Amino acid sequence: MTQPTLPIIILAAGASTRMRGRDKLLEEVDGIPLIRRQAMLARRVTAGPVIIALPLAPHARYEALAGLDVTCLAVRQAPEGMGASLRAAVHRLPVTCSHVMVLLGDMPDLTEDDMNTVVQAVDLTSNTLIWRGATQDGIPGHPIIFHADLFERLKALKGDSGGRDVVRAAGKKVLHVPLPGAHARLDLDTPEAWAAWRKTKDRTP
Repeated sequence: MTQPTLPIIILAAGASTRMRGRDKLLEEVDGIPLIRRQAMLARRVTAGPVIIALPLAPHARYEALAGLDVTCLAVRQAPEGMGASLRAAVHRLPVTCSHVMVLLGDMPDLTEDDMNTVVQAVDLTSNTLIWRGATQDGIPGHPIIFHADLFERLKALKGDSGGRDVVRAAGKKVLHVPLPGAHARLDLDTPEAWAAWRKTKDRTP
């Protein structure tokens, strides 16, 4: 099977404020920092660009991504919220791009198979504008693939709502793609959440 070439944007410019001095994207998952794991997953899923929205350098996340074939995008307006990261990253997409995957950087249960499942659901000949990962029970989450028809709206985003307003406006043109368990929703924002997750997974940092 030919590897897809759709670009993948990873949103990783947040400040991890609830981690009380730790950086959730540098927590180890499968023996490596989470942000590096997510970048490696994306690199295996696509032959296209992998764009990672990051805080301004210097920052330890850049070191965690060293040596990978990815674009590290410093987002000057990162404190504004996810809207700034999406806006900046979409501006960096190739002009011929027909769709893009957006992935949160802090989802440790998401797998390569999950990402491929959402990619394979895409039908650009349909009326669908958004293909969105969902939990096994149908609760929408990530990753999300946006049709190019929505890029101008993504470039105009403000604040910390991410792409929620764009998804809401798409109405019935959103297709939910079920993924195993809570893979599409689980993120870990506090030290206690990380400790509980590791206990459940029997993993150590």
